[in-house]
Amino acid sequence: MSTNNKEIEFGEALAKVKRQARENGGVISSGSVRAAFSAFDLDDTRMEEVFKYLRESRISIDEKADDDDYLSEDEKDYLADYISSLEGMEKLGEIEKSRLAELAVSGDADAQMRYAQDMLSVIPDIARLYLQQGVMLEDLIGEGNVALFHAASLLGALEDASEVDTTLSHAVMDAMESLIADNLQEDARGQRAVNRVNEVADRAKELADDLRRPVTPEELINETGWKLEKIIDAWKLSGGMIEDLDMSQVKTGEK
Repeated sequence: MSTNNKEIEFGEALAKVKRQARENGGVISSGSVRAAFSAFDLDDTRMEEVFKYLRESRISIDEKADDDDYLSEDEKDYLADYISSLEGMEKLGEIEKSRLAELAVSGDADAQMRYAQDMLSVIPDIARLYLQQGVMLEDLIGEGNVALFHAASLLGALEDASEVDTTLSHAVMDAMESLIADNLQEDARGQRAVNRVNEVADRAKELADDLRRPVTPEELINETGWKLEKIIDAWKLSGGMIEDLDMSQVKTGEK
């Protein structure tokens, strides 16, 4: 197996373990984790790194942690308000839920919406599984609510009413995971932008210190071999604040 394939398979195994844990309320046994990575022949040090990563991702190993330990005061206040807003909504009994699930699968729009309303109270429990991953609790719950009602409107595609709960829960989890992934990508883009600005600013300062004056893009290009577009892009991203770079003779498209 090539290195790239190993990395891909390791990432897939990690994602599978995280999903398995979240479907189990955010907890997974250490034995299940070890079994999932048995093909990678990890030593104790590497295995502990996996456990550490899972804990940092809000996954409990063997014993469920207290979810509220991860909540800020603002998040606790928001959660209390959210739960309070549902108090006037009558919860469905098991018989009524079963009847509505049958109707929802048959395509009854009112039954689909009522079933989704009844599941609003579980959204915070699912959101707790995704805390401390760069997205606020309020945003996770909001995304989960939207996904819940959208998925409910598609329940007519199911053949078995017993799949309703699982289908809706998975739709909510998928939406929250997608939100986190989008946020991570945005953070990565932002970090790349910061790195680009810092790289150009640092090289400009080095050359400016030698010349005892701000440097032109042409001088920086001759020194580094960079393309003009890279320098202009970094200058724009900095808001024109790379002080050792003289852009006065360059058309940047900035007014």
